[in-house]
Amino acid sequence: MDLDVTRIEQAREVIDPVFLDTPQYIDEQLCRALGRTVTVKVETANPVRSFKGRGADLMLSTLPAGTRVVCASSGNFGQAVAYAGRSRGIEVEVFVPETVNPGKRERMETFGARVITAGADGWQARAAVAAYAGRRPDLVYLRDGRQEAIAEGAGTIAVELTRDPGQHYDAIVLPVGDGALINGVARWMKHHTPSVRIVGVNAAGAPSMLHSLRAGHAVTLDRTDTFADGIAVRAPLDVSVRRVQVLVDEIVLVTDEQIAEAMDLVARTLGIIVEPAGAAGLAAIAGGTVRGDRLATVLTGANPRPEQLRHLATRLTR
Repeated sequence: MDLDVTRIEQAREVIDPVFLDTPQYIDEQLCRALGRTVTVKVETANPVRSFKGRGADLMLSTLPAGTRVVCASSGNFGQAVAYAGRSRGIEVEVFVPETVNPGKRERMETFGARVITAGADGWQARAAVAAYAGRRPDLVYLRDGRQEAIAEGAGTIAVELTRDPGQHYDAIVLPVGDGALINGVARWMKHHTPSVRIVGVNAAGAPSMLHSLRAGHAVTLDRTDTFADGIAVRAPLDVSVRRVQVLVDEIVLVTDEQIAEAMDLVARTLGIIVEPAGAAGLAAIAGGTVRGDRLATVLTGANPRPEQLRHLATRLTR
């Protein structure tokens, strides 16, 4: 296993504190609606509105100031790299698909990144950045889910979830895109509390990690069909799949309608607006596909598209 528990623990001394110790609590109204006890960790409460700042900042801490890095992103990873790069004196270029959320693009540019549109979807943007990086040996190419530090930074979430010795979970339920979040959290949990089940959630229209887990190797989908663009991954990395095989107990699917219902539930009970990918873990819990009476999940990603906000507003006023 390439992810290291000691490095995860030490990461808290390196990562910008603005990303650490996000709120985590049990909300009685939410628990009544779900019919069980659920701890929510609110990873939207930081400048990039997602967990990705932890891993991006840890990764960039290993590079000297003046380094130039490049990555591809549908938005949240790009924001995280841009923010960390600005703080650490590192130039950042982000390749994005034509369909990128305009709000996410604006935030990447606000954080100082040079944003390049490349391709109709995330798959084409990644192909474009890989080709670009191949021609530029002076650049450091970051791929969300590949470098150990990116997953290990995300693993600090597990350190915080388990800081109370009396806290017990039957399962931790997490959205799965490129796999950095679930692999980092699972690495810590399986070392310290191996009885806790780690459950990943794919959108039904983008089940690449589920198919890869079943096949035993990375599987490429012909296309994705989900409004949860943050987890709409056509092909996970081989290294990420290998980690999941060792660390994750189960991958479950949720429909877009279940995700929309979870976004509605989060807004009504917690007063928090999340994007679709950020509500996927809660959608799986609400849908009854995860066993256990005491669960935890992460709310991550608060950059919904304008049409998603309008749809949520319509649901809330019914």
